[in-house]
Amino acid sequence: MPEREPFAYQGDEARRAPVLAALRAVVDPESALSIVDMGLVVSVAIDAQEARVELVMTSAACPVADLIVEDVEQALDRVLPPELLIRVGIRDDLEWTPERMTEAGRRFMRW
Repeated sequence: MPEREPFAYQGDEARRAPVLAALRAVVDPESALSIVDMGLVVSVAIDAQEARVELVMTSAACPVADLIVEDVEQALDRVLPPELLIRVGIRDDLEWTPERMTEAGRRFMRW
């Protein structure tokens, strides 16, 4: 059975792979795991004006949330056109659970 997509994506398909690679390079410093494999990326939507990324943190009081947001902005800035505005938000209406993790993430954590 193929693994589900790690997050919802809307936008130009030609940008999907570079965006996924950029987000996989962002590491959650608390787990030493990619934010994609950790299941922190909820969605990415890219249109002609902006790229919007929604994240969920493992806890409401995540001490590294600002660092992760900054890292996501920098990673996407390297792969998206400079004219695109990058907006990264944290969803506080969602709760992170281990089920959000990818198979690779669960193997890394030995879950």
